[in-house]
Amino acid sequence: MDFNGKKKAITFSYDDGVTQDIRLIELFNKYGLKCTFNLNSGLLGKPGQLLREGVDVRHDKISPERVREIYRGHEVATHSVTHPYLTRLTDAEIIREIEDDRIRLSELVGYEVVGHAYPMGDCDRRVADLLRDHTGVKYARTVVSTHNFDIQTDMHLFNPTVYHHREMDEMFRLGEEFLNLKTDEPKLFYIWGHAYEFDIHNDWKRFEEFLEMISGRDDIFYGTNKECLI
Repeated sequence: MDFNGKKKAITFSYDDGVTQDIRLIELFNKYGLKCTFNLNSGLLGKPGQLLREGVDVRHDKISPERVREIYRGHEVATHSVTHPYLTRLTDAEIIREIEDDRIRLSELVGYEVVGHAYPMGDCDRRVADLLRDHTGVKYARTVVSTHNFDIQTDMHLFNPTVYHHREMDEMFRLGEEFLNLKTDEPKLFYIWGHAYEFDIHNDWKRFEEFLEMISGRDDIFYGTNKECLI
């Protein structure tokens, strides 16, 4: 296994489909990086606000008619229709939340959506097996950080390397480790988060420094989740 002839790959995954994604995409495009964005089709276009760490941040969702334009060049994946705790739902409700979202998003972007990120990270073996056996989802991301770059075999309970927001120092440390890594085995650096979190402590500049640090390496493949996982 390799990534377009390379043994190392970096991918990003950002949830909720918020308007801050526009600014984030500009940064990814500036440095030639790729990201997967996980959207709730039933919440698109809705305004919102969240209180995070004592700070009010906007949580406005991208309008459905702009989804294809905004996320062009990256990947759109499912995040459920309404962002529920999936483990609290019946089997039929879980399938409907994910598959309806997948179908609606596929129509919006003009290609088949095959990825998923669990809302609130709420998942277990039952949920993962339902996605695998009863939806068109081919991979699904949890929120459990591995802090390593090992290739995993369970594509429906796929754990990321690091969560950018609460683990930013660790993200930089892992980034330097990954850049210096010499390997004959495939290795993947997977970063996830929410774009609105950059507004909490105004971390946009620091994150851009990270992107600049890890970009432009000849020995690294920069791809969407789909390009790196399946």
